[in-house]
Amino acid sequence: MSHPIIFDTDPGVDDAQAIAIALRHPDIELLGLTTTYGNVDVETATHNALLLAQLAGREIPVAQGAAAPLVKARHPPPAHIHGTNGLGDIALPEVKGKAEARSAPQFIVDTVNARPGEVTLVAVGPVGNLAAALQLDPGITTRVKRVVIMGGSIREGGNVTPVAEANMFNDPDAAARVLTAGWPLTLVGLDVTHRCVLTESHMVRIQAGQGALGEVLAGSYAFYRDFYREFLGIDGCCPHDSCALAWLLVPELFTTARGHLTVATSGDAEGQTLFAPEGRGFIEARWSRTPLVEVCLGVDGEAVSDWIAATLS
Repeated sequence: MSHPIIFDTDPGVDDAQAIAIALRHPDIELLGLTTTYGNVDVETATHNALLLAQLAGREIPVAQGAAAPLVKARHPPPAHIHGTNGLGDIALPEVKGKAEARSAPQFIVDTVNARPGEVTLVAVGPVGNLAAALQLDPGITTRVKRVVIMGGSIREGGNVTPVAEANMFNDPDAAARVLTAGWPLTLVGLDVTHRCVLTESHMVRIQAGQGALGEVLAGSYAFYRDFYREFLGIDGCCPHDSCALAWLLVPELFTTARGHLTVATSGDAEGQTLFAPEGRGFIEARWSRTPLVEVCLGVDGEAVSDWIAATLS
């Protein structure tokens, strides 16, 4: 089964791993890469997206998007996690291609409308591009096939605040709009991505199977692994963004639940995703006011990590 997708991204070491999957997997038709600030500034994100496609020998449209959050002030990119260049500060070859003249939100709207009912949006960074696309054309909620968001946390807690995951925290106002838009949506958050570990042995296989792109994936992995050794005490890295594609392609490795999502947009809980399970009553009806969505709560982490390595090797 083919999955035509737009991959919305802020590459980013784990984004690069996921982009490699999107470029390689036979069941993915990669219609375009749309870029946003997040792990890096948006210009660096665009540069990296163009480079990764180039190293894979693919000509994929790349459209540049959000440079900052909708409302709040932008936080500096986390260079201690991804490096200043987003790819572990390794030396990178020159990029030959150029981004689309269209903005990322316009690219999303045009592509979805050209293929109604076919396109899945996979977003693995702050979701400002999706929020802007909704503003350009609210009707895309009925024409998109599915939206898969890597972000948020239901039970796991946060990774940039005690309660908030990075993508939700970076633009909570956009997240609140996107997660409650009423389109078919699946949230792939820290509850599952923290259960997956890409090890050195996985990366050896990936490097051998990916040629020039494999050299970048392996070099950037070393930087990322050092962060995770200190942050979570694991010998490897969490392949967060690849998990969104794993859910799309091997959903049987995940357990999910349906319910209502909201996002806190201010205060100490800023960026926290709040989940009310379907059919459960609370003291006030407001917790269940938003459209039903699907969230990932469990995963066979070893199987997902092995699937990533097998796909890329």
